[in-house]
Amino acid sequence: MHLYPAIDLKDGQCVRLYKGEMDRATVFSDSPADQAREFVDAGCRRLHLVDLNGAFAGRPVNAAAVEAILDAVDVPVQLGGGIRDMATIEGWLDRGVHRVILGTAAVENPDLVRAAARTFPGRIAVGIDARGGKVATRGWAEETDIDATELARRFEDAGVAAIIYTDIDRDGALVGPNVAATAALARAVSIPVIASGGVSSLDDLVALRDCGAPLEGVISGRALYDGRIDLAEALKLLEA
Repeated sequence: MHLYPAIDLKDGQCVRLYKGEMDRATVFSDSPADQAREFVDAGCRRLHLVDLNGAFAGRPVNAAAVEAILDAVDVPVQLGGGIRDMATIEGWLDRGVHRVILGTAAVENPDLVRAAARTFPGRIAVGIDARGGKVATRGWAEETDIDATELARRFEDAGVAAIIYTDIDRDGALVGPNVAATAALARAVSIPVIASGGVSSLDDLVALRDCGAPLEGVISGRALYDGRIDLAEALKLLEA
């Protein structure tokens, strides 16, 4: 089970939001590239990036910060936020992003997800962000009546590399992950699932690791920045 430190990008800075609210952002670094290098130097083998402005704009906004990270580190990076057409997907993969995450597109343009997964096998993930079990899109600003598990099942035969499942109500809130919902989703599909949202302690990581479902990884942000989770110990628990 892999640990993905989260680097969320807003206005060129590394931030964490509270429950996805853009006006409740805490800035942790003015240099996302330095933050990425710090994670990698500490032993992290992969990174999770989100262009928060891009998620709302529907196009890449923090491209300069992403490119600086790609230049600074030599580990697999997955990127989401504002990626909604094939040209943008191809551009990021050519630039060095290992895996592109499609969230809004999975709801609004599922044919794009399928085509991208065929064209770039192993390099397309679906981001499923849910509030109360229902999928939210466009930077979590628009809610749908689509159940998270139902959406995941729509891509069962599409060849996507992973599903990143985020419980919005827990994201950045340090209240613990939704272990039950995450495990249920992982059991419902054969696609590897990465857990996100609410991780606040080593105990939370152990709970996800031992939930009985085959999780591929877990994303952590605020708890790493706040020092609530010791990074070396977390890596030992999950990746040993």
